[in-house]
Amino acid sequence: MVFQNDSKKTIRLGVISDTHVPDRVGELHPDVLRIFVENHVDQIVHAGDASSMQVIRSLESVAPVIHVSGNRDFLMRKENQLVLYLTINGVKFGVTHGHGGFLPYFLDKFPYMLEGYKFERYQKKLDKIVGDVNVVIFGHTHTSENRWVNGRLFFNSGSAYDRGKDRRGPSVGLITVDPQGQVKSSIISLEFMKWGNGKWEKQTKSPFKRFKS
Repeated sequence: MVFQNDSKKTIRLGVISDTHVPDRVGELHPDVLRIFVENHVDQIVHAGDASSMQVIRSLESVAPVIHVSGNRDFLMRKENQLVLYLTINGVKFGVTHGHGGFLPYFLDKFPYMLEGYKFERYQKKLDKIVGDVNVVIFGHTHTSENRWVNGRLFFNSGSAYDRGKDRRGPSVGLITVDPQGQVKSSIISLEFMKWGNGKWEKQTKSPFKRFKS
């Protein structure tokens, strides 16, 4: 599926992934909607493992949402696709969770157990999945990425509910595209909280950082 949005204004995307509601937590992290509202996002992209339409409906209270299928989206197969494409002010986006479907996900378990997360390995997978685009939005790894490689942005907002494999903490992302097609992107850390006793509970705050391109 392809979405097109060419306008004479700057478009702001809110990016989120790996919310895991309700399979790991009961509801969205309390910071998520507030951050997207305060940043006046025009569109929200969920890069998979929402785990239920409850998450999508909550995000839609802020802005229109597009979402792709993750490996934990068992209840959302009819609504989701593995890859979606966006064109915003001339910039081509490819959105995917990054697991590539059941078989590639299963096969990737072995190199992951041997060497852990390696961006270069995922980059090769993503290139095959999304093809020729300017910006790749993905999830799955629970590791935030905001890096340019050979003129292409690889952007993973990280997990929106846990500390992540990189221990930077829960996070979401923002991407802006101005009318001239200039792209700016940032990762925004959420407050360190833990789901317990049916609610989000504050923990000792850790010095998580904000990472910008």
